[in-house]
Amino acid sequence: MTTLRADSLTRVFSGRAGDVRAVEDVSLEVAPGELLVVTGPSGAGKTTLLNLLGGLDRPTSGRIVLGDDELSALSEDDLATVRRDRLGIVFQSFGLIPVLSATENVEVPLRLQRVAPAERDARVAEALASVGLEGHAEQRPYELSGGQQQRVGIARALVARPSLLLADEPTGQLDSGTAATVMDLIVDLVHAHGVAAVVTTHDPAFVGRADRVLHLHDGRVVEPELSARAPTGT
Repeated sequence: MTTLRADSLTRVFSGRAGDVRAVEDVSLEVAPGELLVVTGPSGAGKTTLLNLLGGLDRPTSGRIVLGDDELSALSEDDLATVRRDRLGIVFQSFGLIPVLSATENVEVPLRLQRVAPAERDARVAEALASVGLEGHAEQRPYELSGGQQQRVGIARALVARPSLLLADEPTGQLDSGTAATVMDLIVDLVHAHGVAAVVTTHDPAFVGRADRVLHLHDGRVVEPELSARAPTGT
């Protein structure tokens, strides 16, 4: 079973200096509980690819299919509904709302879904506990360390129980020790909850934890997807 499939994705940006092919002819698949890591140098097209997969941008050509829905064919309203209900996104810059507590940040997706208050409270508490922040529920972002802020972001991304998790350089602003903790958390949660995940990173340790790896250079796949874990039973 495949959660996400992209076929021959291309994204061209036009400017005065000419066209820039930020992503060119990229295809991939991600299954439930699978972590696909996308790596490559700065400017390789990693963030552009993630924006396409998340419906934040539309491809110049190619298809993106999430479940049974072709994202590139949906209206803006339908696409917004898919992003709200079926996607979780983790940002490098954390993306938290400064005036809200950890609890209030995490519950934002559930408020958008109009989840009943009792269920909302229970799911937020569960999400914060899953990232080890049950004791920090009422603290605001400025009262949390960078690693704690990123864990709030992960809880927020997963609280709506999405089928697809997208993370753009989630350890890029963290020191190596904190980055390792956040990396372990993402890997464990993806496998435990059966979420399909696509993570962009420069971190070789993250690459080593992937189920599969996609290497980009100048917007193109330069190596086939490689198995990063030994098959079961070997």
